[in-house]
Amino acid sequence: MDVATILKQKSAEVLSLPPTASVAEAARVLAERHIGAVLVRSPAGQVLGILSERDLVRGLAAQGGPALALPVADLMTREVIACTPEDSVEHVMATMTQHRFRHLPVKRGDRLVGIISIGDVVKYRLDEIEFEARSLRAYIANA
Repeated sequence: MDVATILKQKSAEVLSLPPTASVAEAARVLAERHIGAVLVRSPAGQVLGILSERDLVRGLAAQGGPALALPVADLMTREVIACTPEDSVEHVMATMTQHRFRHLPVKRGDRLVGIISIGDVVKYRLDEIEFEARSLRAYIANA
């Protein structure tokens, strides 16, 4: 019931872009990879921000088409909240709900070890509930 369990079920790849990448490039990456956010990282790998679909929409609403030529650093969310592999699923769900975001980088110390989405968390919880239901049915059937 922790983040490490979720990470084991998904690819270890963490997609990121440099802060100088264009918003148009970021939109292309999000669409091609069917993801809702991408980390913005320095050449040394430091997380500088995160660019989500919501950030893109806000940028387009404020600036129109010219926003696509901007660097992602201009639209990204700079205050990135992260979790650890040891954090509980309940803690992560509460954090995502409280801060109203759907993607959470996972760090061990200063090292990025993954990223989880609300979809990952929901899938994990549904699998957990289904397992519990199967176990209860088997117990009742054998009682």
